[in-house]
Amino acid sequence: MSEMGTPPAPAKHFLVVAYQTLGSQELSEAIRGRIAAGPADVWVVVPATHLVELAPLPPPMPTMGGVASIPDPEHDRQVAQGKLDTALQQFTALGAKVGGEVGNADPVRAVKDVLRRRQVDEIIVATLPAHLSKWLRQDLPHRLEHRFHLPVTHVAAAA
Repeated sequence: MSEMGTPPAPAKHFLVVAYQTLGSQELSEAIRGRIAAGPADVWVVVPATHLVELAPLPPPMPTMGGVASIPDPEHDRQVAQGKLDTALQQFTALGAKVGGEVGNADPVRAVKDVLRRRQVDEIIVATLPAHLSKWLRQDLPHRLEHRFHLPVTHVAAAA
């Protein structure tokens, strides 16, 4: 007598957009919750953000002519790749099927580039707390939802 089971549920496809918050407990919990709900395929895009555009650090000492910062796209991509590599290991340890890429420095464009090649059921945007987050000041979660017509979940990391 053969046992007839129901076919496994198809995997849900999640796109995670994060940079400074990739290692946050809050993002890990969001991924863990999606995995617990059923098969999950997680794709992570890390925008190759220019480092001086990130969360506030102690201000550098001013110099005559102001503080100079020359963008170095290759360095920015290397830093983003390191963050991505760490996140992929972390999410794999949670039990997710994961992959990812370093994307355009503009998070909207980074998402657009991913969506050209991948099917996604939900976008998860992980940010710093509201008082620190450049992405929230730019209304990124709502802009992504409006532009791509996909559910967008915002996950705010603790300070």
